[in-house]
Amino acid sequence: MAQALLANIRFAGLASCVPRRAVSNLDCAPEKRLERERLVRNIGIQTRRVCETGQAFSDLAERAANELIAGLGWAKGDIDALIVVTQSPDYVIPATAIILQDRLGLAHTTLAFDINLGCSGYPYGLYVLGSMLSAGCIRRGLVVVGDKSSNPESLDNGLLSLFGDAATVTALAHDESAPRMYFDFGSDGSGYEAIIIPAGGQRVPLRPEHLERLPGKDGIPRKGTDVILDGPAILNFSIREVPPAVEALLAFAACSRDQVDYFVFHQANRMINETIRRKLALPAEKVPASLHDFGNTSSASVPVTVTVRLREALLSGPRRLLMSGFGVGLSWASCIVDLDRPVLSPLIEA
Repeated sequence: MAQALLANIRFAGLASCVPRRAVSNLDCAPEKRLERERLVRNIGIQTRRVCETGQAFSDLAERAANELIAGLGWAKGDIDALIVVTQSPDYVIPATAIILQDRLGLAHTTLAFDINLGCSGYPYGLYVLGSMLSAGCIRRGLVVVGDKSSNPESLDNGLLSLFGDAATVTALAHDESAPRMYFDFGSDGSGYEAIIIPAGGQRVPLRPEHLERLPGKDGIPRKGTDVILDGPAILNFSIREVPPAVEALLAFAACSRDQVDYFVFHQANRMINETIRRKLALPAEKVPASLHDFGNTSSASVPVTVTVRLREALLSGPRRLLMSGFGVGLSWASCIVDLDRPVLSPLIEA
């Protein structure tokens, strides 16, 4: 079990950006309405935010970063690092972080790189940047986290979908008076096929037939570039690994459940999240959710939930959060972070 703590790191601020376009899973043919309402109740996702044609994850990220930098009053020349955690890069190469460094007007001395992670990516991004800041060599940095996960074909065909689009930017700063942050990580690559886009990489190079909708092993027609989800495997993985990982993190930090103000979990679906909450015996009021209004926004789901559900509470005084992401990989990561009135932008729409 990989556990770590970071000292001298302050959570300085957070901004989240979603597309203006809202799409409802209840928009369907009248004869499908009752079935669709049942599915929405079960998965917990009614509305999602979806990028317009030509709008990329990095466009949302640029808007959120500029808003946050302005709110912090930071000079762009004083930002030492920019880390982007996404599985929706602008291009296969170069890294999106390099492109954003230029678009944001950051200095050429800015350290910038991408991390290819999905649902567990937020704690990983905080830890990677926090580790560099903790060493004292750099003083300020940004973690950009999120994805463009929506499928345009689900809109054209009126299909129910789990995924929404979002980008978030978190600012961390070196601060020797800051409380410690605690982390717990895990991975199980034997389950990599549970959430996968099979074609387009070096293992299965993209070919013309991958752009056709053909029946898969389960009989469902898909393109080779579509996400394939093994629902039962994801459910079993989530409820098997996440609760004990949260328990282990609490023990590592010598922290009781009562000392945590809010538990913010990746917004997978209602069944998974409710099962995790109940296994951990957590009261519903301490487990905020954004699933109903934004869907599964991949690695952005934790910070989006913080923005839209906890902003007022966090601005009113110090709070302790336990944040946990889990999914693609398979991988999972959790962290305990103390926030003391950080800069928190209202939700941004672009």
